[in-house]
Amino acid sequence: MTHISDDEFGEIEVRRTMRSRALRVSVSPKGIMRASAPSFTPVFVIKKFIDTSREDLRKIMNHYKPSVELKNGAKIGRMHTLAVVWGSKTSIKITSTHVIVHLKDGDTLDKPSVAKKVRAATQDTLKLEAKEYLPGRLKEIASEYGFSYAKLRFSHASTRWGSCSSTGTISLNIALMKLPDTLIDYVLVHELSHTKHMNHSAKFWGLVESIDPKYKEHRRLLKRQNPTI
Repeated sequence: MTHISDDEFGEIEVRRTMRSRALRVSVSPKGIMRASAPSFTPVFVIKKFIDTSREDLRKIMNHYKPSVELKNGAKIGRMHTLAVVWGSKTSIKITSTHVIVHLKDGDTLDKPSVAKKVRAATQDTLKLEAKEYLPGRLKEIASEYGFSYAKLRFSHASTRWGSCSSTGTISLNIALMKLPDTLIDYVLVHELSHTKHMNHSAKFWGLVESIDPKYKEHRRLLKRQNPTI
């Protein structure tokens, strides 16, 4: 995999494969721009595409801009807070309540190398919280309303909060831990309802509404959020 350094968008991952039929740009789960291109596409062609598409790419990056602001005291998930202290070297430690960032003189949270490490620690923290909270809550709702599912897996996709396969496997985004409880429950009810209706038919939404009467409001509020970490 190749990397391009851009003054505006920072480091851009470039993946060239035989399966790619055209040059496309997306955003990775970590909020990093990613370019997919056919094999043997010259780097200068990719750079030119980026230069001529900046307005559209800005909209993409803004849409998937991580909602966790990197600053001292920032809330991470349900139970963690970002804490910045000064030390002899820059390092990060995750405790039961904090993500502690030790910064050496001259370093800041905005420094790309530091920001990358903090984002990775944020992802690890949300994964820990998700594994601790979501399985029990999903099982609780399923038991209360008569749902059954095959298994639960976790993801950190940049575009989806959750999904349900035809075999009954529910996938939940660890970024759910950034949301209030009401919206987490809405996503869980949504995916559990897919175990009975693998579509978005009237019967599906009727089932969702029977459990979450305010689902339209929750759905609207969820659209204002994004799952990028």
